[in-house]
Amino acid sequence: MNYSPKEGQYDVVPEYHKYLTFLKKVYRHEFRTNGFRRVSTPIIEEKTFLQESGVYQSPILEHEDFDIRQEASSGIFRLYMNNEMSEQIQPVYLYYIDRFFKKTKNNFKEENIIGGEVIGVDDPILDAIMISMNYKIFNNIGLQDKFTLKINSTGIAKEKAKFEEELKNFYEPKKNVLSEDSKQLLETNPSSILASTDEDDIILNENAPKMVPKFLKKYSKAHFNSFVEYLDILEIPYEIDNSLVAENSAQTHSIWKFISKIDGRILSQGSRKNALSTNLGLKKEIPSSGFSTNMDQLIEFLQEQEIDIKDKDEIHLFITQLGDEAKKVILPLSIEARKRGLNTVVALGTPSMKEQMLKAQKSGAAYVVMVGIMEARSGVFQVRNQADGTQQEVKKEELIDYIIQKIGEENLDFYAPVKDLLHN
Repeated sequence: MNYSPKEGQYDVVPEYHKYLTFLKKVYRHEFRTNGFRRVSTPIIEEKTFLQESGVYQSPILEHEDFDIRQEASSGIFRLYMNNEMSEQIQPVYLYYIDRFFKKTKNNFKEENIIGGEVIGVDDPILDAIMISMNYKIFNNIGLQDKFTLKINSTGIAKEKAKFEEELKNFYEPKKNVLSEDSKQLLETNPSSILASTDEDDIILNENAPKMVPKFLKKYSKAHFNSFVEYLDILEIPYEIDNSLVAENSAQTHSIWKFISKIDGRILSQGSRKNALSTNLGLKKEIPSSGFSTNMDQLIEFLQEQEIDIKDKDEIHLFITQLGDEAKKVILPLSIEARKRGLNTVVALGTPSMKEQMLKAQKSGAAYVVMVGIMEARSGVFQVRNQADGTQQEVKKEELIDYIIQKIGEENLDFYAPVKDLLHN
């Protein structure tokens, strides 16, 4: 079969899913302990809404009225307004785990993103709290000393405009030294030159004007000073980086990125977007702030650092069988084993014991039980430890307790849906 996912799309295989599941679990726990609630927004949004938000990049779909989402902030803010969350106690803490899409040269790329948004209060302590969440997570998943937190302030629109003008005046006499890409940015977005990776641009940028503190007026300066003070109180190390600038018109004040010390990739990033509300036509500004973590980037980084994740889908018990008598014995036995917390697989569709044992080996099961006609009638089974190859005879009625003892009760897999139901 020659069918494959579209370029930029991909299948998620079990080995990769264990990382996704792990990160979702880690982040969900952190979100819950900080009072966040999960939301989801449609993959398709009105193009006019996306364009007016100021966060939207270039279109992905060639459709007059709709496009697929590229980021979460605009959709979640719309959700906040449409569902009258402004009437709730402020701020409102929301998080999401979804797939988003990024424009590429010839197509678009699908990405797994997890993030949080706090809407309704303009307090830099909220920015610091979200940073502390990611800082804690990265340290807890084995990335200690492998990342740097970089921060800056983008100010507000008037301050950004003054900063852009000053940058343009700085670069204009030196534009012959600029890279070709930076020359193009000089007219439209001079602050983006600060993020250039060109060697000559980097040298030039060392003497470029800095947003902090020169261009920040009283409120923005106080906002940034409080932001930094909260990080100091939390004992979170950071670097003030002039190359962190507003990437869209919605961004205001605090901006931050967690950067890999090894290769400079972005592990997570966030910013305050107080202008999002006024971009969308509201007369009164509704403050919002948020961060996003690209789980695909983070998984790739974890794998490169050789940080492996325990496989929660591991199989404790694999039961092989030969003959109808054996099937009738192992059917209720396998159901009881699962009820007791053992992840159990029964070999079906393969008449050969040799092939069944090969399946058992490939499954990664910890223990294999071999049941043929003789074992079915006698009630005594052969149990094989796959790790060391040893075998033991175990009575049918003692089998489950035997496997639990070997596996360890702490490794059993239990879930009872009834515990999550509310009863009157």
